Amino acid sequence: MKKIILTLAISILALNAAQARTEKDSIDNPFRRYVALLEEDCDACGCSANGGSMGFSSMLNSNFVGIRYIHQSYKSRDGVFNNSPWIDENFNTAQLWARVPITERIEVMALVPYHFNNREKATGKENIDGLGDITLMGFYTLFGTKSDSATVFHKFQLGAGVKAPTGKYDSANNGSINPSFQLGTGSWDYTLASEYTVKKNNLGLNATVNYVFKTENEKNYQFGNQFNYAATLFYSTKIDNLDIVPQLGLAGEKYDENKDHGEDVPLTAGDILFGKMGVELGLQKFSLGLSTMLPINQNLTGGRVEANYRWSLNLNYSL
Repeated sequence: MKKIILTLAISILALNAAQARTEKDSIDNPFRRYVALLEEDCDACGCSANGGSMGFSSMLNSNFVGIRYIHQSYKSRDGVFNNSPWIDENFNTAQLWARVPITERIEVMALVPYHFNNREKATGKENIDGLGDITLMGFYTLFGTKSDSATVFHKFQLGAGVKAPTGKYDSANNGSINPSFQLGTGSWDYTLASEYTVKKNNLGLNATVNYVFKTENEKNYQFGNQFNYAATLFYSTKIDNLDIVPQLGLAGEKYDENKDHGEDVPLTAGDILFGKMGVELGLQKFSLGLSTMLPINQNLTGGRVEANYRWSLNLNYSL
């Protein structure tokens, strides 16, 4: 299966490279309804999660308003010793999200999350809930291929965004194994992003990379900067009036160490690679999406935190 996926991806990119020499660029692209933006914008282990590898857009409707539910499951050691017990941690997010065109080349996106997180400790169950950190992003389309003259279609975008510290940050959690058990980072954070999508007939490939710059909050704590990458294959088909877009891909996250009063906090860096799969169903202006992610390889906080899985469900209305 891995060889098949890799061969498909290389074939699509090779076809695009050959075709791009003779095609004229235009933002009027034929796969407008199937573009997928898969950037990361969450902190390690769920802190102020705004979507993560779950995606920032719909493969059926590139401009939309909607609601999305995200669940992330982790386990952490409740203590600093090797024989300390593992506890379950659940990060839940109900999120209002929208992606709206401003001009022919510019789009803006807003994410407004509400978190309700819980974990089971030896001393009892701990719950936190409330508004998370609100994110605003803008994307500029550098080029897209005309639909009436090309057989391979592509689109490239650059973006930037800011995350405001609207979620509550509790410095008491800094001493826990998972300092990301928070509603927000308490800091203004900034994102630079890029996305490239290529499509031939019904088969497409989306690739993204981005970097999140995190700043020190009022409690002199700074979560580590974050590098993210993702690649997703998708296939668009139709049954009667129902659009169906299954998808399969990989997504990775890499975190720098957190800082407390400018000093590195040991065992807070990490990285994780996910396999992801999902499907979107579209009927007229409405679409329903389901996506799930499972870790392939991970090393979070020196092995003291482990991701179990993530999944999301969204309902969108196309603009």
